[in-house]
Amino acid sequence: MDKIITTTLLIMAGVVCMIFVFNSVFPMVNRSSQAIVSMADDMNDRLKTRVSIVHAAATADRKTVYVWIKNTGSSRIANIEQSDLFLGQEGNFLRVPYSAYAGSNYPRWEYEIENDTEWLPTSTIKITVTYDTDPGTGQYFVKIVIPNGTEAEYYFSM
Repeated sequence: MDKIITTTLLIMAGVVCMIFVFNSVFPMVNRSSQAIVSMADDMNDRLKTRVSIVHAAATADRKTVYVWIKNTGSSRIANIEQSDLFLGQEGNFLRVPYSAYAGSNYPRWEYEIENDTEWLPTSTIKITVTYDTDPGTGQYFVKIVIPNGTEAEYYFSM
């Protein structure tokens, strides 16, 4: 009889320990799997997203620079205004803030989608960078980083 009571108590203690271990380990495993799934989704988005700077040119007074960027990936790109645009002479460039409002600080950039209503695959946007004074002649560098981190860069002369 003593052996039966001892065995029963040990089995109950083992079950309680297993429940305790399961309740403490399962949430950690679940959080880890969610983090891995989220990271995989982000990588999938970056792999499907590609942009290419097709051409850049300036007006004769060099106060306006146009940059054409093509969506060469397989997914739609949203929130274009949250992209980072870097422009300037080689070795002396700066981040140009987005602003679609006339009268805001210079330099600034705005965009328009040229051959579609959204920036879908194969669509091109035209970015217009406006300066208040002539930035000068020379070799220029332009780089765009869209919100998910995909980037493209281009060199041109003004």
